Amino acid sequence: MFVQNKTVMEIINRPDYTEKVERLFGKGLIIALTGQRRVGKSFIMRQIINRLMPNEENNIIYIDKDDERFGFIKSHLELTDYVENHLVATKTNYLFIDEVQNISEFELTLRSLHTREACEIVITGSNAKMLSSELSTYLSGRCIEYHVQSLDYAEFLVFHKLQDSSASLISYLKNGGMPQLSRLGLDEQELINDYLQSVYNTIILKDVVEREEIRNLSLLKNLVRFISDNIGKPFSATNIVKYLKSQQIDTSAKVILNYLDYLCNAFIIHRVGRYDIHGKRLFETNDKYYFEDIGIRNALVQGGLAQSIEKVIENAVYLHLVRLGFEVTVGYVQKSEVDFVARRKDRVVYVQATYQLSSEETVLREFGNLQLIKDNYPKYVVSMDEVYENSDYEGIKHIHLRKFLLMKEL
Repeated sequence: MFVQNKTVMEIINRPDYTEKVERLFGKGLIIALTGQRRVGKSFIMRQIINRLMPNEENNIIYIDKDDERFGFIKSHLELTDYVENHLVATKTNYLFIDEVQNISEFELTLRSLHTREACEIVITGSNAKMLSSELSTYLSGRCIEYHVQSLDYAEFLVFHKLQDSSASLISYLKNGGMPQLSRLGLDEQELINDYLQSVYNTIILKDVVEREEIRNLSLLKNLVRFISDNIGKPFSATNIVKYLKSQQIDTSAKVILNYLDYLCNAFIIHRVGRYDIHGKRLFETNDKYYFEDIGIRNALVQGGLAQSIEKVIENAVYLHLVRLGFEVTVGYVQKSEVDFVARRKDRVVYVQATYQLSSEETVLREFGNLQLIKDNYPKYVVSMDEVYENSDYEGIKHIHLRKFLLMKEL
């Protein structure tokens, strides 16, 4: 049984995700789509369902835990009962569960169904810790997880029916990639800000405050504002405690570390470690943090894009590297910083991100830091400067941000 949403709306395909899921059907794996609320996990699921439904040999079982019609499914007991009553022995059964973390001990039901090969299973979830712990403990080797991000720049152009241009890029850097914005319209800036603030408040309430039973909401929100003002800067819990105390907010490093974990688990922010390129080791302190969606970040700060464009560009470059499947760290070489060291299997890419190469000092810093790395892996400087055909410098590629964000491979 599939409960159709009463609201009729266009569902725009996101093949980077749907094709990954569909290729795994019949492979004996549970498929988990994880990510921040409102980034489009539910719509990706619906796209897949819509493709399966016309085939009369398929039986679709769909459970949306954000829908009160499924409020009676609170634990694995109700889940098992519901699914068993909707399986059809003569058809290929597909089970889709949206926001599965809201069902207590859901993993027990999924393990049983998987062991019996009763159905294909696709789930979504908005809490990294809960899903990873349950999936790794009870479903180890049976589950594959895909992280769904908000729209990248290429998808942003498709969703908003825009051409690639400087104006489109600025709009993306300002508004971010929440899919719902395509229904609001990019001309309604006040409405966009209200929507992004509402999404943020929902994530904070449902995925952080309620789930982690946080009592000091004011401290949590002050912490998020601090991070939004300092994306791309290395800092420790001790640094944050000192700053908050200067604002007459008393707390401890342990509390800050816990809150940072909660925010990462809810996919609001990403923690990025620091890596010694020559020593080939990770540092244990002073991580950097970037937002899952740059629009939500911008909605939390004052001053607009012009006041923080360097930070937002760096955040956008980081998100694109993640989208391309890289594991990303911040690099250090001879006491100099390289914005990003991106690894994927045996592939390594180094990237510097800046707004403009407006001075000789900036050019020397951005290109010079990469020159300190004595290997032959690709090196990029990404900026919003006009890039000419022969603007590469001693093997280091200079590339415009627009082109970089549209690249499908590095």
